Amino acid sequence: MTILCVRFQLPPTSEAALPGLLGTLEEFTPVIEALPPDGALADLRGAERYFKRDVEELASLIRVRALAWHGVDCVIGAGPGPMFARMALREAAPGTTHVVPEDPCALAEFLEEQPVRALPGVGTATARTLCEYGLDSVGKVAAAPLSTLQRLTSARMGRELHEMAQGIDRGRVVPNAVSRSLAAERPFPRDELDPDLHRRALLSAAEELGSRLRALEQVCRTLTLTVRYADRSTTTRSRTLPEPTAHSSSLTDAAYRMYEALGLQRARVRGIVLRAEGLDPAQQASYQLTFDPVDEKVRRVEEVADRVRAKFGPRAVMPGSLVA
Repeated sequence: MTILCVRFQLPPTSEAALPGLLGTLEEFTPVIEALPPDGALADLRGAERYFKRDVEELASLIRVRALAWHGVDCVIGAGPGPMFARMALREAAPGTTHVVPEDPCALAEFLEEQPVRALPGVGTATARTLCEYGLDSVGKVAAAPLSTLQRLTSARMGRELHEMAQGIDRGRVVPNAVSRSLAAERPFPRDELDPDLHRRALLSAAEELGSRLRALEQVCRTLTLTVRYADRSTTTRSRTLPEPTAHSSSLTDAAYRMYEALGLQRARVRGIVLRAEGLDPAQQASYQLTFDPVDEKVRRVEEVADRVRAKFGPRAVMPGSLVA
């Protein structure tokens, strides 16, 4: 079993390029788990036999195609399971591939000196607790009794740590179809402090997503908001919508609620990304019946606006607050 963990070296405000890059991976395998904003896991079990190439050759092909088709380089980690692939990625230099062999002795040697923070699921608090007791490497965690790990963390976490440190990788690649999601980015020309401009960017992004979804005759079940700050850090929030929708007003309301829940106060925002996920054909979606005449009127106006945009361009009809 060979798994790739790929991180595309995207510019800070280019998350919308991820679906196209995942399409490059789909040329080799359909089993892909997107890791927004810039990564993915790919299961190449069948690809090695089908293409008659080893994992390093396939990784090189992926890098070349990403560069040729999208102008984006990537760094790749490869291993016999998702855990090892993620850990190999940490060891890989930019623009290279780091492969962890499947030989049990090589796997044990690789794990021995890895920091405990490299284990998937080990956050800052857990790593700090383990390090306080001298368990600062995976090798030391592997040598520790299971009862000690469970006492320091929890019964479940201690058991998982013990298994991972022993080289037992129970993870799997779960296809999540994010390659078929839609994203709208709104970078700011400078670090922006004004909440009104933040909301204006959200409105613009939601309008774009709604228009694109309706043009494709699709609806989304989940909306994800990513806010990028001046120090290059990000905050991501997702919200499952009450019902699948492609209506801009519903997407805008959900985006506003996520933004307000962040409680940003004078935050220096560099860019905002809004992503529609869980896409389904509109004709297969179910809706709650409504007898609200205002809601029905809004939807009819939206249909007319879409026809006008299709004829005269995307800026022919837009909310008044977005008119420059």
